[in-house]
Amino acid sequence: MISHTEAGPLVAGHLTTVLGLPGNGTRVTRLLHDKLSLRAALNAAGIGPVKAEPGTSREALMDFVARNGAAVVKPTMGSGSLGVRKIRSVAEAAESWEWLTSFGLRQFMVEELLDGTEISVETFSDAGRHTVLAVTGKDIGDGVVELGHVVPAALSEHQTAEVVAFTQDVLNAIGLVEGASHTEIILTPSGPRVVESHNRCGGDHIVDLVEMVRGVDLERLTYQLALPAGVAPFTATDEGAAAIRYLTPPAGRIESVIGIDQARDAEGVVKAEVTVEPGQTVRPLLWSEDRCGLVIARAEHSAEAVERARRAADLIRIHTTPAAPPPATTMGDLLSKADEVLDPFITEAATSTR
Repeated sequence: MISHTEAGPLVAGHLTTVLGLPGNGTRVTRLLHDKLSLRAALNAAGIGPVKAEPGTSREALMDFVARNGAAVVKPTMGSGSLGVRKIRSVAEAAESWEWLTSFGLRQFMVEELLDGTEISVETFSDAGRHTVLAVTGKDIGDGVVELGHVVPAALSEHQTAEVVAFTQDVLNAIGLVEGASHTEIILTPSGPRVVESHNRCGGDHIVDLVEMVRGVDLERLTYQLALPAGVAPFTATDEGAAAIRYLTPPAGRIESVIGIDQARDAEGVVKAEVTVEPGQTVRPLLWSEDRCGLVIARAEHSAEAVERARRAADLIRIHTTPAAPPPATTMGDLLSKADEVLDPFITEAATSTR
């Protein structure tokens, strides 16, 4: 059983195990949903080791930062960079602890801060054979929320080969056997390191970028697994590059939105949309859902595609004035429900060995 939603793979894994079906069972899907468990499994296998601990106390957090110089804290389950924060010094650790506890977050982890180029690897697996279809470049600026993507990532042939081999090792260690997967990686001076991995297609329209450039529909491939004949043979192409840029106006009340038509008419643009309108309130950029629209552009090369998307996005002007965020949509409200939303079996012990 397969699902392309955030919580769905865990349900699919549960049913796969209970019904005795072949595929990614409870063990695999739970491992991919629990970032601390995934980190422990990869560390135990010696695959891109990263220091990590469960979040327990203010003192433990400050000690971890003191020992490692910097850290990142995040929910053990979550998506869209919700509740993720970088800590670059001991002086920031105490404030970060208050930031975390103010949301009443029950489970979180702390791990060493990884510096380097961020990418994701879009993969399709069939009977335990993993085919890397694309390596996606990422732009997160100085924060944690993704501001843009490009396919293919601007990597050397050596870097790409290293990433492909590393990702296949990761998926083998996890035990993933079928379907699309999306593995986020940072290329550190010590080699590739996993940020997180999922047995589903990547979000943020990455699947659209892959189809534009590589000519492969990852969602269609996944559904073909259910056909009696299985997945039809396919050959990926190399049709230039495609990039996406997200709109991130200053927080506040939206007074006007202009420039969308000019953006749609810009060179190379295949899609431009704004998801907000005057009168609505833009929240501070704390997670992916706080972004307000996007532009997708194509070009012959990655750098050109990125620049076209950026130029077109700059044509869209969302003017805001200071205003308080809606009280019903604060990050605290979202975080308080994150575990239940992402793991419908949160109260059950994970006892399956499948």
